[in-house]
Amino acid sequence: MSYRIVQSKQNTRLKELRQTLAHPGRNPRGLAGIEGPNLLAEALRSGLRLDTVFVAEGAESLAESLVLPPVTECLLLSKALMDSALATETPQPIAALIEPPAWTWADLLPSRDSRTDLPLPRSSPQGWETTVAQGAKTLPPLLVVLAGLQDPGNLGTILRSAEAFGAAGVVALPGTVSPWNQKAVRASAGSLFRLPLLTATVEDAFSHLRQAGLRIYTTAVEGAVAAHRADLAGPVAILIGNEGNGVPSEIAALADAALTIPCPGPVESLNASIAASILLYEASRQRSVLFACHDQNTPCPILATPSGARMGNTNPDSEDRTNRSARSRA
Repeated sequence: MSYRIVQSKQNTRLKELRQTLAHPGRNPRGLAGIEGPNLLAEALRSGLRLDTVFVAEGAESLAESLVLPPVTECLLLSKALMDSALATETPQPIAALIEPPAWTWADLLPSRDSRTDLPLPRSSPQGWETTVAQGAKTLPPLLVVLAGLQDPGNLGTILRSAEAFGAAGVVALPGTVSPWNQKAVRASAGSLFRLPLLTATVEDAFSHLRQAGLRIYTTAVEGAVAAHRADLAGPVAILIGNEGNGVPSEIAALADAALTIPCPGPVESLNASIAASILLYEASRQRSVLFACHDQNTPCPILATPSGARMGNTNPDSEDRTNRSARSRA
């Protein structure tokens, strides 16, 4: 591997890295900054293009272990110069400028013209069906919509959970922290590189969600359906709000229904990323049940009621009166 030696803070590429990390997001060349050998390896595994790799002296073995494409520009610089460009308290010995994936609404919301191999819950919009083709199971979209989430660690964790539980993608509304904040990038553990993520206005996001036939859930403390009783097996979008104030009231008012997470313990609230992860797990669990019922050719309890609340009492105000509902602030 050949390196170009950098000896000045005024080097064009080094200045570009410094500015990109200081202002997370795409820079004027459409590139984003990442740091650390694990994230560089994840970016390569995810098929992203590494434009420039920065390596501190003594860490050449890290770069060589990544098997970089020959077209990648590799710069070698002193540890002091590397540290001057990185934003973290404990700077990594390797960093890169990468080309982020370019997602569109089509990546998050596939066509509604689907096959009808598996029926969805009766509350699901007409036309959305679950497909089994050549052993591959295709599910209706499950999206997370972030409304003013501010903590980058929470955002990264939500991305990681969303990918783990089979979500189709994430939408970030105005006021949400940049997913390319380095804390968010690290917390996502590579999910940011693979999971479709769009930034959109409230009007644009809700327009696309409505046109695609998604049922939109907000999160609330009172007057909400317990997550395990809600229909999350169909096409669903879940609103997650600010850590301190929850989903803004004007956005929550646009939702079709509200979810809550029953908690018997005396906690005041759940962390936003924990609440989102629990809801994503519940949606994934319900979808697994749907497939298991289909595979075994048995009646599925998820298909039981047309109202959107599964199995039992459909009045959200009378549910789980003996439990404290999680004040998720999500």
